[in-house]
Amino acid sequence: MTERYRLSFTTGGLFLRESEDAAVHFLGTRSWDVTRAALRSENTLQVRTAAAALRISKEVIARLEMLNVQEVEFLTECAVGDKAYLLWSAVCRRYSLVRDFSREVLREHFVLMRRQLTLSDFDAFFNSKALWHEELDQLAKSTQSKLRQNLFRMMREAGFINDRHSILHAMPSPALVQLLAQQGADELTIFPVSDLDIKRWLQ
Repeated sequence: MTERYRLSFTTGGLFLRESEDAAVHFLGTRSWDVTRAALRSENTLQVRTAAAALRISKEVIARLEMLNVQEVEFLTECAVGDKAYLLWSAVCRRYSLVRDFSREVLREHFVLMRRQLTLSDFDAFFNSKALWHEELDQLAKSTQSKLRQNLFRMMREAGFINDRHSILHAMPSPALVQLLAQQGADELTIFPVSDLDIKRWLQ
């Protein structure tokens, strides 16, 4: 049976600031449940309404739970570029639709030197996956548009594309490469990099 895609990444981008705040709190408590409750009750995320605090805290924690403790610690210490790459990794682990797009479209375009990413590329990818995923086929067009919009926002925030949707070469630090590679070399195939890049990094 085909794994159903999670489709709740409709707003918020990578949540860079919010994720770092949550990570710092988690490292002090070692409990995602306690951290989630604190983010809501203390308004750590500095949002205007309780409903927004609930929604954002739930999303941020769901992504960060995809990281191990060593990765969470790294998130609080590393440079902003690596933070974005690591949060992209968390998103890809949480949302297999994003992971598949990252490998099958974003990275594939980069490898083939097709350095322009278009909205139509997402639509073609989405429609091809909908043949095998009923949850995509039943999705409202407006929701599909929100998913596409936020995916492109996250790619911009991760530094994978610019405002004109040109694809940019990812350059994670050696420390992040080694950290992600502990989960397997496939963890690096979610970035716009070549096979030669990955081979060189892992030597």
